[in-house]
Amino acid sequence: MQLVILAGGKGTRLGLTDIPKPMVSMVGKPLLEHQIELARDYGIEEIFILSGHLAHVISDYFGDGSKWGIKIHHVVEPCPLGTAGALKLLEGRLTDRFLVFYGDVVMDFDIKAFQDFDAEGGGIATILVHPNSHPYDSDLVEINKDFTVKSFLSKPHPEDLIYRNLVNAAVYIMSPEVMDYIEPGVSSDFGKHVLPKLLERDQKIYAYQTAEYIKDMGTKDRFSAVCRDLESGKVSRLNKKNARPAIFLDRDGTLNKDMGTNPNVKDFQLLVDVPEAMYKINQSDYLSIIVTNQPMIAKGFVTFEDVENVHRKMETLLGKAHAYIDGIYYCPHHPEKGFEGEVPELKIDCNCRKPKIGMFLQAQNDFNINLSKSWMIGDREVDMIAGRVAGCKTILVNNPLKTDFADHVCLNLLEAINFIMKEAK
Repeated sequence: MQLVILAGGKGTRLGLTDIPKPMVSMVGKPLLEHQIELARDYGIEEIFILSGHLAHVISDYFGDGSKWGIKIHHVVEPCPLGTAGALKLLEGRLTDRFLVFYGDVVMDFDIKAFQDFDAEGGGIATILVHPNSHPYDSDLVEINKDFTVKSFLSKPHPEDLIYRNLVNAAVYIMSPEVMDYIEPGVSSDFGKHVLPKLLERDQKIYAYQTAEYIKDMGTKDRFSAVCRDLESGKVSRLNKKNARPAIFLDRDGTLNKDMGTNPNVKDFQLLVDVPEAMYKINQSDYLSIIVTNQPMIAKGFVTFEDVENVHRKMETLLGKAHAYIDGIYYCPHHPEKGFEGEVPELKIDCNCRKPKIGMFLQAQNDFNINLSKSWMIGDREVDMIAGRVAGCKTILVNNPLKTDFADHVCLNLLEAINFIMKEAK
């Protein structure tokens, strides 16, 4: 597979004057070199670097790529063409599906897993999406249950927008057919122009969700944080090929006030300690995974859409506090019949309803989770049983009733997270 790196950034916010942004030094080498080495390690043999501002700095440093054991082509845009407009310069030179990186993003992710997902979908493009700590000023993506993209929500967003924290991470796999939707010689952007146009023309775009390390370093604060993560090894540790621990979380009574038998998005409230606790999880190597029973769907009290909207509200509130959830799993089933308006096909004895561990196993498969190093936090005995059966350590919170089924008991989520972080040292 060929790789295109869009390397036209100036780095004005970083105060750069004599080098383009992708050439900023990070832990002893240019950011662009980190990207090239990542691609090479996954078998990429041919790279096109599209540059503009101070392009000679890039071409002088990398040459033809032989020093890195790959073939590098340098293409300089005649004028600023934007991310998509610059790609049009390669029309006819990209012979098959190709990978796209933005040159100002620090990343380490399992490229092969991304390629395998793309091969299964077969759409005109696959984009990589993930939650981040500033969704309110990021380009967001809405997806369907089959992982196709429903819509793009470009920033700035309306103040009252309730959203899933799924951000366009600016990593793509595309078919050469995408070129047909880019106007030559005109500045255009993938997120604002080309990707929405593909949806308008009924082209399928798939979204690949990951919790791996992919962050832009465009501001001084983000640059400093990313450098620290590179130096500590965190960037490489979060690659999906490395099994990670998770903190599994019940929802009602653990993260938010219990809303009873008719949960409504208008009534949703996070518990006071939750945003800080979630932020601390996000700063660690732990994944944050929600596993929640939602039998009200099977009983006919609420719909799937109602539950999804509650989750959007939860992600929106957490996003405003710079926190996020890596994955949400919910069981809509209930085994007992006899409720007026119930949904017959959901009235089953399933494998996902806690205390069974189907949701844990699905998350383990999706994220490559080490269950033996993971924790389950909830407010009910059923949460503790499920966590134990899944092989996790357990903490009971927000419940004065101590139980033999919990390994530990804490007052609330924040106290539980502080305990886990202390144990991990």
